[in-house]
Amino acid sequence: MRVTTGRASQSDSRMFTVVVESFGIGRQRRAERRLTVPFEQLQSLMQTIAANGGRIRVVSSDLTTAEAVAATPAPAADPAPQAAPTVPAPRAAVSHADVPVNLYKPKDPFLGTVTENYSLVGEGAIGRVNHITFDLAGGNPQLHYVEGQSIGIIPDGTDANGKPHKLRLYSIASTRHGDNLEDITVSLCVRQLQYEKDGETINGVCSTFLCDIEPGAKVKITGPVGKEMLLPPDEDATVIMLATGTGIAPMRAYLRRMFDPGERARNPEYQFRGLAWLFMGAPKTPNLLYDDDLKRYQAEFPDNFRYTTAISREQQNAKGGRMYIQDRVLEHADEIFALIENPKTHVYMCGLRGMEPGIDEAMTAAAAAKGLDWSELRPQLKKADRWHVETY
Repeated sequence: MRVTTGRASQSDSRMFTVVVESFGIGRQRRAERRLTVPFEQLQSLMQTIAANGGRIRVVSSDLTTAEAVAATPAPAADPAPQAAPTVPAPRAAVSHADVPVNLYKPKDPFLGTVTENYSLVGEGAIGRVNHITFDLAGGNPQLHYVEGQSIGIIPDGTDANGKPHKLRLYSIASTRHGDNLEDITVSLCVRQLQYEKDGETINGVCSTFLCDIEPGAKVKITGPVGKEMLLPPDEDATVIMLATGTGIAPMRAYLRRMFDPGERARNPEYQFRGLAWLFMGAPKTPNLLYDDDLKRYQAEFPDNFRYTTAISREQQNAKGGRMYIQDRVLEHADEIFALIENPKTHVYMCGLRGMEPGIDEAMTAAAAAKGLDWSELRPQLKKADRWHVETY
């Protein structure tokens, strides 16, 4: 069946039914599925089906699913090219091969200039967390990156053996355009590492260097690196984000790209209209990073952004213990799992490694309620590039 889209426009109200095989996770891959979407979502759905190895049997408009299936001829042994449905050509996804990697290496780092360094936490917060921005102008090649990548920082000075310090990697907290939208800055969200050893407080070398650094200072930068946390190009995707502490960094970049007015003006090819759901964990309310921005997005895009917090020292979970991000995930496990069953859903997890077991436990229970095995489903999501984890 051929489907013409020649008269389609932004106001096209037609609904399309797509009958697809070998698409989804778990049992879904073994069954024929019928997906009904408005015209404006048809292009991205076709792209998602192709990317995940699905086989499209029918694309129909203005027909019921039963009529569409009945109207579909049995597949020929060697179908002619014109038998394929005519649909809008999907916009090509950004290939991992196109993502910039290691433009600058430790032996020849880029020398960036600090433009600003300010605290992200409020009065009464635990610890220090700063937002630090670097000017990247003048590089050859130009140091550029995409959302979800990291850069390396080589702190000044030498270690106990008199050798230069090794680089530390930090997730990038800005979009590819930078906070000033001029394509020549990069921003980090850095918590000062502190721990006790033999009764003495030890400060982390690189995190202290960055939290103390003054505007105008020069910093050795390497990278960018990383392809694990890349944001899907699908404007209709569902993006579930699980973050603790400075794990908010890549999520901040995603959300700015989705909802910041300046970003939306800079990116006419990416106008997010799906669902973004952020679960954010912090010890105290003053430790909620970028909270004002997130609340503004929530107010301006109530149909597209959900913001759920877990504040461990101020809230209690169902068992009367401290409220952690995994407890919030457990509270919403059924809803989250229902979203994950949709092939347009991606999950991103960034922050403390200790969050992983609790989240796995919550998803295991939700999957079991549907007769599914989470230990089998999670690798399938990972293989489909829909489960993204960067913990430390």
